[in-house]
Order: sequence, then C-alpha cells, then structure tokens
Amino acid sequence: MTIYNLGSINIDHVYRLANLPRSGETIHSLDLSHGLGGKGANQSVAAARAGAQVIHLGAMGTGDGWVLDRLGNAGVETDRIARLADHATGHAIILVDRSAENSIILHGGANRALPEDSVRRDLSAIGPGDILLMQNETNLQVEAASQARAAGATVIYSAAPFELAALREVLPHVSILAVNEGEAAETFAAFGEHLPVEGVLITRGAAGAEFRDLINAKTHHQSAYRVSAIDTTGAGDCFAGWFAAGLSRGEDIPTALRHAAAAAAVQVTRPGAGDAMPDRADVLAFLESTV
Repeated sequence: MTIYNLGSINIDHVYRLANLPRSGETIHSLDLSHGLGGKGANQSVAAARAGAQVIHLGAMGTGDGWVLDRLGNAGVETDRIARLADHATGHAIILVDRSAENSIILHGGANRALPEDSVRRDLSAIGPGDILLMQNETNLQVEAASQARAAGATVIYSAAPFELAALREVLPHVSILAVNEGEAAETFAAFGEHLPVEGVLITRGAAGAEFRDLINAKTHHQSAYRVSAIDTTGAGDCFAGWFAAGLSRGEDIPTALRHAAAAAAVQVTRPGAGDAMPDRADVLAFLESTV
C-alpha cells in the first residue's frame, strides 16, 4: 500500500515572540529559525516516519537542495518532485508566541505551478489499496483527485488553508475529508452534515479528534493526550499523516486515531513542523508511558 502525496513544500521562517502582534504593532522577535514545512511536506514526513511508503508529488525551485535531503532522510521518495526554474520554493512566515499559538503567512511559489502532465504521469501507477493525500496548497487538486478515485484509490483531502470554492470543486472526488473544528463548522454550514464522502476526520486540538463514518453512520472519538506543548505548528499535519499511514497498514479507525493522537502529542513538544515529526518508535514508547 503506497501513499502518494500531492503536497506543498515550504521553507519555514519561524519567529518566536512573547506575544503575537496586534494590528499595526511592531515588536521584536526573540528568536529565528528555518526548517522544512508546508502541509504537504509535513504530512509526507509524518506518514513516512510512521512507517508508510510515501511518494511525494510536488514542486520547488531549482535551489534549496537541503529540502530534498531532509525529505529523503525521513524516508520520503522525492524523485517525482518537479524542479521549476521560474518559480521560488514556497515558504511560510510563522509567528509563535510563548503559549505555542501561531499565525502563518504563506507564499505558494512553485507549489502552485506544478505542470499537469507531471501529475498525470506520476499518478499512473496508483490503484486500489493506495492513498492519495492532498491539501489546499497546490494546484491540480481536482485533476489528481479524480484520477486517483477513478483508479480505485482512497483520497484524503485536508481542506486547509480553508476555501469553500476549492472544497466545492474537489469534494466529489474525496473519500475522507480532514478538517479542524473551525473548518468543519464552515463545511457543514455550506454543505450540510451529510457530505458525499465516506468519512470526515475532525481534529479539535486539546479536545481530541473524531472520525465520522458516513457509510456506517458511526462516530469514533479520540481524546487528546496531555503534554506541555511548546509549538503547535504542524500538529494537524502530523495527525493526518499518521492517520493515513495507519489506514495504509490496515489499522482499524480507533487504532489509527489513537496512534495519530499520540504522534501529535509528541510532535507539539518539539520545535518546528516537518522536522519535529516523531517516528514509530517514539510514538509507541509514548503510548507505553501513558498506560
């Protein structure tokens, strides 16, 4: 079972602050760091460190070779990432305060310029049992999702950054919709709660998560593990990547949810996003420590 991820690749510029700035306010940063990010790269790393075979489909500029090294070192297959000479690698400006809350500004760059023929070619081998992960940080979402579903694969779509128009276009091709609590409220307000998907994964931060099985009309709940968070950037991506990896291993929904919640709990105790994703040994050790 292979996870294909049509996902963004960003370089994160993380500024640590005492408090997030108010409108019109100029404040000093306490620290600056750079790391691997982008919802797509985060989810690829999370799923790969969970033990899944992950092929990343995406685009970046012609420089920044260290990004490919970090993805590869995490176990992600990178040979199908397009290198675009006329576009910069995507990047994010991330502000993190002392309570671990964050605000993020994205520049899509190469993430929004992926050539259509490359996605069609790179998904040619996808089939039943495989998973396509996607997020709303690239172009060609509808094209990829429709191709994957037609081939019998499961499509998991993280509807973030949230845009109703983008969700409306891709929703007919989605198997599992992954949203946070706020995104879920907007989705249900626009489309109702009986969505044309097999399931809805809703992450609720410290309140845990739930999976609504719309085929069998059953809801699975998962509590969050209590930890001292230092950086919540990428926590939802960690959860989604681990959940997808669980499904690719044939885990049932409660097991996949439990492992994903544990992974997110470990991840928020570390600084950064993609670089902070735990591996399977980390998560299993954490779960043993909670018994």
